[in-house]
Amino acid sequence: MHTARLLTLGAAAALFLTACGDQASDDQAGDAASGKIAVAASDTECKVERNASPAGTVTFSIANKGSKINEFYVYAAGDRIMGEVENIAPGLSRELIVELPAGAYETACKPGMIGKGIRNAFQVSGSATPLTEDAKLARAATDYQRYVKSQTSALIEQTTAFVTAVKGGDAEKAKSLYPVARTYWERIEPVAESFGDLDPAIDARDGDLEPGQEWTGFHKIEKDLWETKDISKSGPIADKLLKDVQTIVDKANTVTFSPVELANGAKGLLDEVAAVKITGEEDRYSHTDLWDFAANIEGSRGAIQALRPALEDRDPALVKTLDENFAKVQAALEKHRAGDGWKLHDQLSQADLKELSDDINALAEPISKVAAIVTQK
Repeated sequence: MHTARLLTLGAAAALFLTACGDQASDDQAGDAASGKIAVAASDTECKVERNASPAGTVTFSIANKGSKINEFYVYAAGDRIMGEVENIAPGLSRELIVELPAGAYETACKPGMIGKGIRNAFQVSGSATPLTEDAKLARAATDYQRYVKSQTSALIEQTTAFVTAVKGGDAEKAKSLYPVARTYWERIEPVAESFGDLDPAIDARDGDLEPGQEWTGFHKIEKDLWETKDISKSGPIADKLLKDVQTIVDKANTVTFSPVELANGAKGLLDEVAAVKITGEEDRYSHTDLWDFAANIEGSRGAIQALRPALEDRDPALVKTLDENFAKVQAALEKHRAGDGWKLHDQLSQADLKELSDDINALAEPISKVAAIVTQK
């Protein structure tokens, strides 16, 4: 979950990452020739060049022609997210590659990155050979599902312990458990985000909400623990958090994700780091952002590792680059260890944050190539 309020200390890094591999252009005429579907997003409109496509991999080329940071989504029934691009800065363009079987979908632009978005119907017809017909991509989907199950098992266990401490009035224990539970959430955040309104119910921050929307989830309790310093009335929010997390766990463990969703998720997790974690916007009361930062990197690596056998066949040089850049990010992060966890965000210097930001940008560029490689025939 992102907000337009992220333009703080690390905003330049966030926008650099958003632009990584992209070009701003007023002319998308070439998209039609290439088979890409041009999307002109603005503060008030979401003009999608075509409202239908044959089944298979579909590429959207989104240009933000407005004044607000924008997002683009492709939704299936029940608002399941098939693909998304967040943090498209004004004047910039991004691409989204998705694998879509025949069916009815919706596209959406979200100016300001809030609300249900400006939606359009999108129809997919016919049939196409799924990416998982490739044995190594099928293995990637299976391996990643196994990874998700391991994380969701720990997520429900740690969230239960956190909720128990909150309801028992043990603030110090709850504080110690808060970043641990969130670690497992952040590793699989793209999976959680794919299930509609559950993500904002669990992970919305103050300022993410639409008028009249109730604030619930981790960050509401975070504020109670660190700023309000009163969890005597936090029990109902804690109960709802546990219920919502259980729903995410149940849903995630019954869904197999497309290889291109793994690639997009790996990139999306890096966008999360650059746009929110590096700025201190995510955990603004506890300052435990580095826990989330580390978890996003681990989750991105988990998706890439599932795809690794296929990537080694198709582009071994890229795999080598990814390995080197993941190692560099990890080495930079390890400088900020504190016991079994991490230093608080407000303990890092401007130089520390710049080093981490630069290393994330360097990793984001090769990861942005993975989706296209995965969809090669």
